[in-house]
Amino acid sequence: MKTFLGIGLGPIQTSIFLDGAFRGGFDRLVIADVDAALVQAVRDHGGTLQINIASNEAVRTETIAGVEIYNPMVPEDLEKLTEAAAEADEMATALPSIAFYKHLGWLKTGLERQPDRRRFIYAAENHNHAAEELAKVLGPLPQTQVLNTVIGKMSCIFPAEECARRNIPTLTPTADRGHLVEAFNHILIQSCAGIDARCVQGLIDKPDLLPFEEAKLYGHNAIHLWLGLHAQQTGVQFMHELADAGELLRRARTAFVDESGAALCKKWSGVDALFTPVGFAEYADDLLERMVNPFLTDRVGRVCRDLERKLGWDDRMIGTMRLVLSQGIQPVVLAEGAALGARSLFGDDVEKIRAGLESLWKGWDAEAAEVWVQIVPHLQEETR
Repeated sequence: MKTFLGIGLGPIQTSIFLDGAFRGGFDRLVIADVDAALVQAVRDHGGTLQINIASNEAVRTETIAGVEIYNPMVPEDLEKLTEAAAEADEMATALPSIAFYKHLGWLKTGLERQPDRRRFIYAAENHNHAAEELAKVLGPLPQTQVLNTVIGKMSCIFPAEECARRNIPTLTPTADRGHLVEAFNHILIQSCAGIDARCVQGLIDKPDLLPFEEAKLYGHNAIHLWLGLHAQQTGVQFMHELADAGELLRRARTAFVDESGAALCKKWSGVDALFTPVGFAEYADDLLERMVNPFLTDRVGRVCRDLERKLGWDDRMIGTMRLVLSQGIQPVVLAEGAALGARSLFGDDVEKIRAGLESLWKGWDAEAAEVWVQIVPHLQEETR
């Protein structure tokens, strides 16, 4: 009997790993989630879920059946999850962040019941070293491969009333939310010995994920935020409202191709066709079109949330500027976005902005000063 275990029931889990396991012929599909109401809603519908897939032409609905769901906060459910972990062949964690790994003691206990079982665990927490962090929590298990992922798939969670307004189904008839994800499904995972034996469908393994992780964080994520910050400034509520903003999209493409892309192609030259001028331009053009997909209805507020993290030293905006500078390129257009984000967080006073960024970056050195020099002119332009 082949068992799949998913931890967290968000749209990445449902649309990638659970759906891939459903199509992959697993005998058991098991989900762990701490939301009691969501667990009950799935049980009330006999373990059948519906997810909504947005192409650039329409939204279609797909059904996943045969899902068992348990709440690790409930003692009797916890034992069932621990046993499912022991028996699982493939697993996926899709949690809000790697900080939640500390709550997975039950997973460690389950894996240790069958330490010699061969397993693949896909860590999908949008962190370049999520697999390494999860492996630390789980401890030494020679036959368990914990693998990083690169997931360039945009997704939304809509409350039930929004689903009704859009005429799309919620996860189940009694669930308080629905999942809407884009049709894009080019999901990368870290390669390892025996990976060809995996059964979850739709995953593409690469021997070295780091270049692709950087392309996502310092390309896709950075430009998505750059566009979102400009949209926020003009009062736009949905990303697709930018579809006719030709000049803004042109500048976004400049930041994407000529700044971020040029730096990534220089750093990772020869790794893959993606890291060539033609390959990266195609990647950028595809993503810019997807970012303004009218059927995805991505909220600007979602794109721009958690700016303290997104303006962090290694994250999408400042991390991208640092990468670009490290390759001898000036991040002129990217710095516009950093300035907008900084003003959104800290107000208009330049000194307060500098102090705020210093606190986010946890210090100030020559590299920080170099990044700051790029941002300051845009702050001064905005306050004239």
